[in-house]
Amino acid sequence: MRFDVVTLFPELLAPFLRTGITRRAFESGQVDVQLRNLRDFAQGNYRRVDDRPFGGGPGMVMMAEPLSECLATVRAERPDNAPVVLFSPIGKPLNHAMVTRWAGSRGAVLICGRYEGIDQRFIDTHVSEQISLGDFVLSGGEIAAMALLDAVARLQPGVLGDADSHAQDSFNPALDGLLDCPHYTRPEVWQSQAVPDVLLSGHHVNIERWRREQRLLLSQRLRPDLIEQARHAGQLSQRDESVLSGYNRGLPDPL
Repeated sequence: MRFDVVTLFPELLAPFLRTGITRRAFESGQVDVQLRNLRDFAQGNYRRVDDRPFGGGPGMVMMAEPLSECLATVRAERPDNAPVVLFSPIGKPLNHAMVTRWAGSRGAVLICGRYEGIDQRFIDTHVSEQISLGDFVLSGGEIAAMALLDAVARLQPGVLGDADSHAQDSFNPALDGLLDCPHYTRPEVWQSQAVPDVLLSGHHVNIERWRREQRLLLSQRLRPDLIEQARHAGQLSQRDESVLSGYNRGLPDPL
């Protein structure tokens, strides 16, 4: 797959592509990332890419023409008609299902907006999808682009040390879309806090039962919407419902 990232600050993304475990995907070409400096497609001595908004108001707006020129160059180099993604506060919030879809795709052209936004005419003409990281505003789309690329890269075969690692992630269908359980490592006692006995027991059935209970309780406490989704999908057993019923009655967590 290939992602062409259109940005005013390629220097922000370059170190990310060389850092951490996901660099395996980028260095191997499993996830081919091409950085496109938008100023290379701007006109004039100052390589201007923005101008004042019609109608007045604060800030500047990214111009349609440099974006269109850049996209045309990308289209000429790519063999496919890749979708164009804009990172924007009005986009759909990025979630696990969307990441999984992109991880199995041929890639996209990622537009990293800046300033007050980009000319709506470019969006209407070229943008296929808009994505948001949440109900807040960033200075630009570069952080959102890195979030998507990182999430996609770690799902590629061979990138993580353990091929099953991502199957135990929060929101994964393998966990019925619930939050993951707490994790512990050495030492067994840290600042008078001990690891739960069940994790030291070696009894794998009990360990998995404890982990399921913790996923249920954590999701109920922090993301009850995930519990409702799992219930609606028929993924909660009678035992699951019993655990949740005990939590709702104020019984202690089964640590």
